[in-house]
Amino acid sequence: MAKCVIEREVPNAGSLSPQQLQEISRKSCAVLRGMGTQTQWVQSDVTDDKIYCIYVAADEDAVREHARQGGFPANRMSRICSVIDPTTAE
Repeated sequence: MAKCVIEREVPNAGSLSPQQLQEISRKSCAVLRGMGTQTQWVQSDVTDDKIYCIYVAADEDAVREHARQGGFPANRMSRICSVIDPTTAE
């Protein structure tokens, strides 16, 4: 399984209302269910003009297909090689 981060350019993403974010989330989940794959959306971080999404999937193509079917931008995709956090220093 591949873990990927997707950079989505969404102008004014930080100004989206809770209802708009809920609609986006529902659409993403519906597409994933429809794909019938093991692709998993882990979480997304919303900034002023971008949304960064973490996915676990069989491969990067599955994540691209999710974006295509959902009509979501996928401006940049990177495979996550390692994860570090403050506990890594211990």
